[in-house]
Amino acid sequence: MKLQLALDLVNIPEALEVVAEVQEDIDVVEIGTPIVINEGLHAVKAIKDAFPQLEVLADLKVMDAGGYEVMKASEAGADIITILGATTDETIQGAVAEAKKQGRQILIDMINVSDIAKRAEEVDKLGVDYICVHTGYDLQAVGKSSFEDLRTIKSVVKQAKTAVAGGIKLSTMPEVIQAQPDLIIVGGGITGEADKKATAAEMKRLISQG
Repeated sequence: MKLQLALDLVNIPEALEVVAEVQEDIDVVEIGTPIVINEGLHAVKAIKDAFPQLEVLADLKVMDAGGYEVMKASEAGADIITILGATTDETIQGAVAEAKKQGRQILIDMINVSDIAKRAEEVDKLGVDYICVHTGYDLQAVGKSSFEDLRTIKSVVKQAKTAVAGGIKLSTMPEVIQAQPDLIIVGGGITGEADKKATAAEMKRLISQG
């Protein structure tokens, strides 16, 4: 079980500062969509160059031109690239083919997919590496969580690893760990804490206990 830090900060210097603080306790750094919009793929390269020991995920939320966008993210040093589960099979197939060529991984983000079980089953057959249940900011605000959706995809997925994102914090970690995803994605649950390092270290400790 890996711990991924989701960075939705707006600039590269802040991102570098946060990662430096918690690098010993995380496995993957996510360059969130807001950073990619503000800074471009330079942000991916900056983090990968500074922390080559960590995997870097580019949260591009690709919806079209899967092969091309995966190629560009790979050139910037991304190890994992996100594609939306709501897109077409053709876009996912193009992304997977390019990722295999580049030695990268594809994470399918199931945000806003209406029939999670059906789509997870379909996507799983396309050779993706991760399928992620993701409760976005707007749904978190009205009290929705990802745990039920995680159990759903775990019951149908046979090949891909599973990931969970959306509103996870230290107090909910035991519940998340119990659901046994392969990748736990935490944003504000670390970046919003006064002592980021201690929070990340405690999360990592809980994960290692399984």
